Amino acid sequence: MFVGIDVSKSRLDVHLRPSGEEWSVSNDEQGHAELVSRLVGDGPELVVVEATGGYQATIVAELTVRDVRVAVVNPRQVRDFAKATGRLAKTDSIDAAALAHFAEAIRPEPRPLLDGHTQELQALVTRRRQLIDMRTGEMNRLETCRVERVRKDIQKTIAWLTRRIGQVDDDTDKMIRNTPLWREREDLLSTVGGVGKTTARTLLTQLPELGQLNRREIAALVGLAPFNNDSGKRTGQRSIRGGRPEIRSMIYMATVSAVRCNPQIRPFYQRLLAAGKRPKVALIACARKLLTVLNAMVKTNTVWSFDAAKAA
Repeated sequence: MFVGIDVSKSRLDVHLRPSGEEWSVSNDEQGHAELVSRLVGDGPELVVVEATGGYQATIVAELTVRDVRVAVVNPRQVRDFAKATGRLAKTDSIDAAALAHFAEAIRPEPRPLLDGHTQELQALVTRRRQLIDMRTGEMNRLETCRVERVRKDIQKTIAWLTRRIGQVDDDTDKMIRNTPLWREREDLLSTVGGVGKTTARTLLTQLPELGQLNRREIAALVGLAPFNNDSGKRTGQRSIRGGRPEIRSMIYMATVSAVRCNPQIRPFYQRLLAAGKRPKVALIACARKLLTVLNAMVKTNTVWSFDAAKAA
């Protein structure tokens, strides 16, 4: 049996395949208890849920701790699958059926449940990014504002956001320093030129698969693997897509720094430019190289060195 659960703020729509049975429960403690009781008794092969900005987190955790295999998937991927199977309409029940069909046909890999400390660290890293985005927005507004009263208000908001970012950084530092494994991993990743605390912490919380996959799998997971675009005699331009955009953006920014200071990435970037590659194409290739180096370091628990990086 394969199960699709469409999640909204107030309701969970459930579809079972191949029986076609479907029902809905409220997205609260009572509804979760009813859903878990029914699914644990039925023993499904796989449950698929879309990532919906956090509304799915509680039911995913409750099912996982009851040893139900749950995969949280990208909504766009499921929507494309639904269109490919002829489902053009979109309702909650239709989406639940599409998720169940996706579970049966694609069999996505369930993600392990994060422990409470890891979830807290992940939330802190995410919150820091949100605060920085808000501060950037206020700074952009300050540049164009010409009304002094409003400018002073924006400046106060920027100062408050800066203090909040500092407090979140302090809380994150305390959590990492009190957890030996995180402290060791952060120190390990930070030995690479171009990789700072923010990048290391984002990788720790948003990419738990780092060190568990091979170089091709980790590049594809993050969205740094080039896809072919060929047809007949035509050879189209390769491009990257999909993956985890937050991780990809963080690795890309680390690469911008690495091409200036990393003794392996810098000459690699220069060779690509000399071979006629456009700067952005060369940076993407360097980002993929940097990611595979970090993956190899975590896999072997090896501090960065030029010789170790060459073997990655």
